[in-house]
Amino acid sequence: MSDRLDADVIVVGGGISGLACAWNLQQRGVRVMLLESRAQAGGSIGTTRERACLFEAGPNSALDTTPLIARLLNELGIAGERVAANPAAHNRYILRGGNLTALPLSPFEFIASSLFTTRAKLRLFGEPFIAASGPAVEESVAEFVRRRLGGEFLDYAIDPFVAGVYAGDPETLSVKAAFPRLHELEQTYGSLIRGYLAGSRARQRNPEKSKQAAPMFAFRDGMQTLPAAIARRLARVELVTSAVKVTPANDGYIVTARSADAYRDIRARTLVVATPAHAAAGLVAPYLPNAGAALAAIEYPPVAVAVSAYRRDAVRHALDGFGVLVPQRERRRILGTIFSSSLFDNRAPPELALLTTFVGGMRQPEIARLDDAEISAIVQSEHAAMLSAPPRAEFVRIKRWERAIPQYTLGHLDRMSAIEAAERDFPGLFFCANYRGGVAIGDCIKSADHIANRVATSLRR
Repeated sequence: MSDRLDADVIVVGGGISGLACAWNLQQRGVRVMLLESRAQAGGSIGTTRERACLFEAGPNSALDTTPLIARLLNELGIAGERVAANPAAHNRYILRGGNLTALPLSPFEFIASSLFTTRAKLRLFGEPFIAASGPAVEESVAEFVRRRLGGEFLDYAIDPFVAGVYAGDPETLSVKAAFPRLHELEQTYGSLIRGYLAGSRARQRNPEKSKQAAPMFAFRDGMQTLPAAIARRLARVELVTSAVKVTPANDGYIVTARSADAYRDIRARTLVVATPAHAAAGLVAPYLPNAGAALAAIEYPPVAVAVSAYRRDAVRHALDGFGVLVPQRERRRILGTIFSSSLFDNRAPPELALLTTFVGGMRQPEIARLDDAEISAIVQSEHAAMLSAPPRAEFVRIKRWERAIPQYTLGHLDRMSAIEAAERDFPGLFFCANYRGGVAIGDCIKSADHIANRVATSLRR
């Protein structure tokens, strides 16, 4: 049978999930072929250079949440390319009342902070005495936070955080799916505060790090370093090659691929679908209607990324932090801004300040669909109001993502159950993408390792 196969495994999709999964399999001695429809692997990860500035089209950094990241970088030989975030850029600002206030990062800072009122601070003392919800109850993030921590904490801590991670709306995200750790703490300890205190010793022993405690890093030449290194080291990567049809066969799967207007069938024993959900739905819906419907139901809001450069001495704010997140209650027209040239060295010449701003998302999708001139004008206006920046930047560059980040909305776990049922019904078929297991780069690397282990086990059988 093997001499009729083009590979042991076909991975469809060359984002970080598909790349990491393919690499893990190749490291196990598996013959892997990766298909990617674009001319460059990496999905939403992409680095650009202009006027001595280095900026990102997607993720600007990653969090070192799992030892799998260090293992991957060492295997690829790029550990030395890794750079840490500047310690001086530890502040994370939240806009409140038009002013930037640093998010408190310790109990003492929380008590002293002007970000929350005295009433909101006192409200937290009652959190350990609030009953947990039933284990089968599914709440939105907003419902969960209002119930346990109060409305002000939702408005000025969780809402901007959700916008920064998911470009999402806490009213529609499922707390079980999007932030499972919060749900687990409540179910296990009956309280977030009791759970945090009780779990401190376990966290010290755990090699995994929470997103709050994990160090932030990037690469000297930008985030594209990571996908480019994987693509170079994989034995078979076919770019500008789209999977247009998947057919189950007796000895595995047949992928009909289009490349340079030519079609061909590629055969493998096992198939990993690592595309965004809407593309995965189109491939599997003809023979897996339930899974296809579940995948098609996953929302991806549009997001536009605006990179702007200003004369550093013309921006009055110190830019001494990671950036600023904007709560929905402030009624502004951006989700937030990363202080890119403060966060990592060598992102811009010393005389320039480089800012990366996100607009649209679930909150204001219509703004992400405006033309470049309109988005540029909005971003510069918001910078002038929030950061006391000049009315015009030295330059602004726009990158659009019509489908940016998958939303783990209410019912998401049911949709994932349909995916798991499809994998059981069709042995040798696996789904690996950021709609499953978390949207951060570390989450994707961890999920890819898990899927690669399952694929290798399937092949041994």
